[in-house]
Amino acid sequence: TKNFVQGFQLEGNTIYESDGQLGESRLIKYSLGTINPTAETKQGDSIFSEGSTIVGNKVYQLTWRNKKGFVYDKNSFKLLKEFDYPNVMGEGWGLTYDGKNLIASDGTKNLYFLDVNDPSKMVKYISVAGNKEVYDQLNELEYYNGYIYANVWQKPNILKIDPKTGEVIAKFDFSQLTKQNTKGEDDVLNGIAFKGNNMLVTGKNWSKIYEVKIE
Repeated sequence: TKNFVQGFQLEGNTIYESDGQLGESRLIKYSLGTINPTAETKQGDSIFSEGSTIVGNKVYQLTWRNKKGFVYDKNSFKLLKEFDYPNVMGEGWGLTYDGKNLIASDGTKNLYFLDVNDPSKMVKYISVAGNKEVYDQLNELEYYNGYIYANVWQKPNILKIDPKTGEVIAKFDFSQLTKQNTKGEDDVLNGIAFKGNNMLVTGKNWSKIYEVKIE
């Protein structure tokens, strides 16, 4: 319940998680079903960590308003390098990887595709909208099976997005889980991963990770 979850991925049976807040930001990994980290690296007190994603043997991690990201060795969590954001990105929120490019959100309606070898370079961007609604404050991201899944800050919804057009083709409503876990106003749904075809969801300061079957 002390994990302010910003980035959330599953690889095998291992969760890689980026936790935020000034003075408490860190990158951890732990086995699914346990709570004790098997590895951890803490950021400086001036760093507010945000989304993260796995690329091969590396973990990429964003920061909120520090305008830079980090690249770590996936096994040792040794810091390999830092990178500056493209100028078009004001902040760092969510991050995922589609097998070719990093995909980042910055709290707007836009998703930015970044060169994985040089994340300071933007390849393209898309704007996200449904047929009746434009969505902004896109937060934690997950790429799975050809689609981008996105949390929306302060909303109990996860969007399924076509990465070619930005069109929202489905919206999942997790109001029940959100009500059970919200004690403070920031205890929001924020964390998407996939275990096979099932979705893993969690939130900031939540006591549980839920495995959800999508009908």
